[in-house]
Amino acid sequence: MIHKSVASFLNSVPPDVRDIVVALREVVRTAVPDAEETMLWGGISYHTPWIGGRVKGALCQISAKRGEVRLEFIHGIRLADPSGLLQGGALSKRHVLIRTASDAKRHDIVSLIQDASAIELDPPV
Repeated sequence: MIHKSVASFLNSVPPDVRDIVVALREVVRTAVPDAEETMLWGGISYHTPWIGGRVKGALCQISAKRGEVRLEFIHGIRLADPSGLLQGGALSKRHVLIRTASDAKRHDIVSLIQDASAIELDPPV
């Protein structure tokens, strides 16, 4: 079942972008089926409730802005990236630009998603 706010988001993007977002959404939901899906910060956000809430347990987010689809990882700096896909210079956040629906299904993208689901942040000292 798709949440009403996710459906609204999908309806708000152009069809070519929607195709990429839908493919990426399916990949995330298959790679980490227990992840919770919500809308956050203008994109489809996934978090792993067994680790924490929507920030501490953040898995990834799908954003679509200015005709560009990004798979964003709030804790991306902690991910191994042997394919060199992760971009960005923020303190922790990294992203991958997804140009086609078939890009979304690449093995190295799936691996990043699965690795992100295993990140456990140390408790504050």
